[in-house]
Amino acid sequence: MRSDRNQSAPVGLKIAAAAGLLFLHLPILLIFVYAFTTEERTYQWPPPGFTLKWFAVTWNRPDVWEALILSVKVASISTVIALVLGTLCAAAVSGSRFFGREAISLLVILPIALPGIITGIALRSAFSLAEIPFSFWTIILGHATFCVVIVYNNAIARFRRTSGSLMEASMDLGADGFQTFRYVILPNIGTALLAGGMLAFALSFDEVIVTTFTAGQQQTLPIWMLEELVRPRQRPVTNVVAMVVVIVTFLPILVAYYLTRDGDQVAGGGK
Repeated sequence: MRSDRNQSAPVGLKIAAAAGLLFLHLPILLIFVYAFTTEERTYQWPPPGFTLKWFAVTWNRPDVWEALILSVKVASISTVIALVLGTLCAAAVSGSRFFGREAISLLVILPIALPGIITGIALRSAFSLAEIPFSFWTIILGHATFCVVIVYNNAIARFRRTSGSLMEASMDLGADGFQTFRYVILPNIGTALLAGGMLAFALSFDEVIVTTFTAGQQQTLPIWMLEELVRPRQRPVTNVVAMVVVIVTFLPILVAYYLTRDGDQVAGGGK
């Protein structure tokens, strides 16, 4: 008897799924097309012609490189902060029972549930009240608030699937806390942390709303794109940069998916 998993989906469902995917991704494909257009000022369909010159123009734009380097720095540091705080918080929530544990878990994930504009306004108000000047570090603090949630969600899911008896056995055999973390905990949660870090990096790299409220005079790559759209000079350059942003954010998400799709098969999970 054939299992339900091997049964083919109805044709109507396949068509609906294909239409939904096309609706979601067709605008992105148009960005890729317009990155090669010969038209500088307007979006014309079909494009009058195709050229590679805008890639050279983008490569030689110092403002693009400055924004790109800033985005990479912010995303990298925010991801490191998120990995440390998110992992520690997940370990504390999953490894012990105390009053208010669920409330703390809710507070940790709240920044990702709130609209970005609420988080941005709250951070801007807090920085203004504390008289903290807007700078590179305020952007990082803003991004870390939601990057922590990404790492936390990945880490706590893996902690809950990891048998606590493994850590108890490690301690019974004489291992200290660091050795238990290095040889037992880290191998079990390593792929989850890597996936969470990649997702956090991708989310930070293309963040716009929170950055708008915390950046001051700093320009990350998404902010640069937004200003270029408001005051366009060379629209194909903006499309080239948008294509780079799509690729940079898509690859970590793809790798994270492959790292966590078999998350139930955790080392030691069956012991």
